[in-house]
Order: sequence, then C-alpha cells, then structure tokens
Amino acid sequence: MAVVLAAAVLACSSCSTWSNTGKGAAIGAGSGVAAGAGLGAIIGGGKGAVIGAAVGGVVGTAAGAAIGKKMDRQAAELESQLGDEARVETVTDKNNLQAIRVTFDSGILFDTGKSELSSSARASLAKFAASVRDNPQTDITVYGHTDNTGSRAVNERLSLERATAVANNLVGQGISRDRIKTEGLAYDAPIADNSTAKGRAANRRVEVYITASEDMIRQAQNGQL
Repeated sequence: MAVVLAAAVLACSSCSTWSNTGKGAAIGAGSGVAAGAGLGAIIGGGKGAVIGAAVGGVVGTAAGAAIGKKMDRQAAELESQLGDEARVETVTDKNNLQAIRVTFDSGILFDTGKSELSSSARASLAKFAASVRDNPQTDITVYGHTDNTGSRAVNERLSLERATAVANNLVGQGISRDRIKTEGLAYDAPIADNSTAKGRAANRRVEVYITASEDMIRQAQNGQL
C-alpha cells in the first residue's frame, strides 16, 4: 500500500539507516505538502477519519524528532513481538508526525463473514496490547476493511463490527477506551485487486494506527519526552 510522505522522506524511505527520528525531525519541521495529506489521504481515499491529535500550529523539528524516536522504538518492538502475524509500517499523521500502522489479515483474526475473534487473533492482540500499554501517550485508531463480495450494507456492518471487536479486546486488556477510535470502511480502501481470490483475501484486513497523543506532543514540545 502506498504511503504518502514528505518529499524529504520519500527520498530516503528505502534507506534502512534513516530512522523515524530523522524522519520525525524532517516531518515535524513541516517539510512538504505531501506529508500534510498524511493518513487522511491514505485511508479510504480520504473517506476515513483524519488521524492525529488535535493540536494547533506546526510541531517543531526537535519535537518531531523526539516523537520519531519513540515511534522507532515501538515499531521495532512490535515487529519483534508480532513477527509474521501482522505487518508493521511507519506512516505520517495529520500533524506530519511519524505514526505506526499495524495490519492484521482478517483471515487470521476472523472466520469468513464473522466478527468474533479467533483464538489465534486473541494471542496476536495480546502481544499488541502489551506494547500499547507500555506506551500510554499514544492514541489508537482501528479500521475494519472487507472485500467487495456482498452488499455495501453488509460490508459496512461487518467492517465496523470487526474494528469494534478488536477495540473491545484491547479495552479488555487494560487499554483505556478513551484512547481508541473505530471505523468500518467496507470495501472503499482496497490494497489489492478484488477480481482475484488472492486480492480479496488481502483486502479483508484490520488496520490499527498508533499516533502521538496531545499529551505526547505537548511533552515533546516542552522538551520533556
């Protein structure tokens, strides 16, 4: 799935040596219009909620670097803990700050057409929840996605129920509901070709975004992060 980043980030997005700290500094400095599109443009072609804390003004370079460093650490932790159970990527939020996207295959989380979490899903989410608990200054947004099989009404309901099931599981593991938002996007944000079985399987997924909260941004701006 394409990720829209600032021009400076695009230039080095494939450089493994350029960490989120460096990208966070560049993005926090307001390094381009592309980054401003952020997740709002990535998720559902703009149909999803624009993700990121409600803060006024531009987050400075030093604050962006501090937040990038925190996101670096958590992304590495999630990759280590989840392995091939989910895909962990870095993206940008509406404040041009580094964020983390964790994509779970709905085929692993749910039975076909169902919204009840499987036992393997609960094990994966337990690992994810541990990381979220260890990083309480972040916000969580959960998106449910489907393929285009069936009616819009059915897929809207199913995608929201799946996102809600993931959110409820996280709350049950001690994550404050105030930190979590959910939305079902049905089949409006495909990442693969729905005309093939493989593509439809890829499109049936749950994406969880980890972003800096207002409190984290405030502390970063005050040099306290």
